Amino acid sequence: MKKILGNMSRRLTAGALTLALSAGASMSAAAAEFNWRFANLYSRGTAFGEVYQDLADNIETMSNGRISVQMMYAGEGVSTNGIFGAVKSGLITMGAPFQPMHAGEMPAGIVEVGLPGGTDKPAELMDLFYEKGWGDILKDAYAEHGLVWLDPYIQPPVYILTKEPINSVEDFEGLKIRAPGAYGKFLRNLGASPVNLTWGEIYTSLSTGVIDGSIGSNLIDHRDGNHVEVAKYMYRLPLAGAQVLPVIVNQKAWNQLPDDLKAVVSAATAVHAKEQLTKSREWEAKAVADMQAKGMQWSPEPSDADKAAWKAAGANLWEDYAKEGPYSKKLVEVLKAESM
Repeated sequence: MKKILGNMSRRLTAGALTLALSAGASMSAAAAEFNWRFANLYSRGTAFGEVYQDLADNIETMSNGRISVQMMYAGEGVSTNGIFGAVKSGLITMGAPFQPMHAGEMPAGIVEVGLPGGTDKPAELMDLFYEKGWGDILKDAYAEHGLVWLDPYIQPPVYILTKEPINSVEDFEGLKIRAPGAYGKFLRNLGASPVNLTWGEIYTSLSTGVIDGSIGSNLIDHRDGNHVEVAKYMYRLPLAGAQVLPVIVNQKAWNQLPDDLKAVVSAATAVHAKEQLTKSREWEAKAVADMQAKGMQWSPEPSDADKAAWKAAGANLWEDYAKEGPYSKKLVEVLKAESM
């Protein structure tokens, strides 16, 4: 952890932050030159919702008010599955999408967020993006959609919460589970039926029986969504050891910024990536404790046979997604080279 935070700090201070702060200090407070709208994945009052608000506030502060950022939380004008398209069209200037919701339009995003079997180590993940070429590949992939791809950020492992206990992987047979993208394909290999729902739809869908379980982007999502009130059983094996998500900006809006303000936004996004990593690790243990206090129970320790079946369920996903497009193929090639 110290190594990765150190690397991120060096990136943050190497030019971009200096330029951003000096630009802000040299300007007097005035009406904003640029008015942006920023859509994020979470509702007001949630832990991660506040982290996104910090990003918006930092952009305003570091630009000395030259960029004004209106935060739009989940359900406030743009749905979770509409963020990608809204930024692409320019309806929203900036967004934090959940890539599995846009698999058909942006297949490389499914590899970006993390396929089952990928590394769960932050330092290795950041190396993929900044040393092994993923960042350059994804900049090109998003650019084809008229989007600027900024610093990615890391969130904790992805777990499944169900209404009934999972005592073996055979218990997934026939269950309807909210699991978009590669997560859904993984669970289909175990006999479940994946359902594509936004985060805001999970609680009601669990309580009314539309679904039998759900993934969260992380354990904190389950806590903040109060999902444990209607589904109390957490399976011990994670679908992915970590998730990496992007911040994107409409290309036309980005091109309107002078270089000093581009540096401001880039620097603020690097600060945001660091905050996501440090705070999510701190919050994860508390989220588990909070849910256990409300009756959440972990499944029994999986058997060796269950672990083998779990591994087998994700075995072919890398190859499947490599076929989804040229950028997906390039990302998987790098991933395979690093795993050898």
